[in-house]
Amino acid sequence: MSNKRDIQTREDLLFMLAAFYEKAFQDELIGRFFTEVVPLDLEEHLPVITDFWEAIVFGQHTYRKNVMAVHQHIHQLSPIYKEHLDRWVEIFISNVDEFFAGEKADLVKHRAASIATLMNMKLNNPIGKL
Repeated sequence: MSNKRDIQTREDLLFMLAAFYEKAFQDELIGRFFTEVVPLDLEEHLPVITDFWEAIVFGQHTYRKNVMAVHQHIHQLSPIYKEHLDRWVEIFISNVDEFFAGEKADLVKHRAASIATLMNMKLNNPIGKL
């Protein structure tokens, strides 16, 4: 049994996401999306992306953007391929596992994988663009 606790608060999500971006920024495959293609200002981005995950994990209705439209814009600047999304999921899930265990942590990991699958379909498959 793990001695890690489950994700319980917005602060847990904020902590987890900050740790994720620290790793993602440095990653050889996907780091440039965050640092060069559309350089992220984490001070501005973290509250927004935390709203997104808070909506998923806790049912809060705080996220107001269209996550797909944001990534379609990035894809137009520099294509986001399946291998990029797979690496994002790999880092994201590993990051969740590093800090948390439980029902909400599992939900976040499953949803991340689902989001990446859907994003790949919409960005890289003609039928997904209908």
